[in-house]
Amino acid sequence: MKYKRLPQFDADYSRLSSPERAKFKEALRTFIDACREYEANPSSYVWPAALRFERLSSTKRVCAITWSFSGPDGRATFHFETVDGEMFIVWRRVGRHSIYKKP
Repeated sequence: MKYKRLPQFDADYSRLSSPERAKFKEALRTFIDACREYEANPSSYVWPAALRFERLSSTKRVCAITWSFSGPDGRATFHFETVDGEMFIVWRRVGRHSIYKKP
């Protein structure tokens, strides 16, 4: 699965602690597998409950995953784009609940 990171994502990621980065990478493995399944069947795909996938109501295309609600909470925002018929992920933000202020 192809992806790109926005500069804000890189800045957010650089502020994560080592344990937070490890939890994100763990969630990322599940997320990538889920994206492959979603790409194959987007109209009827059900996202894994562990990812707590949601489309943010404040935007039309930004989505979020949450992998931890407890200290510290872990969330990331992203959107999908298609280039030459291939879906890829654009990572927007990563961190705690505050990333939702500017997803």
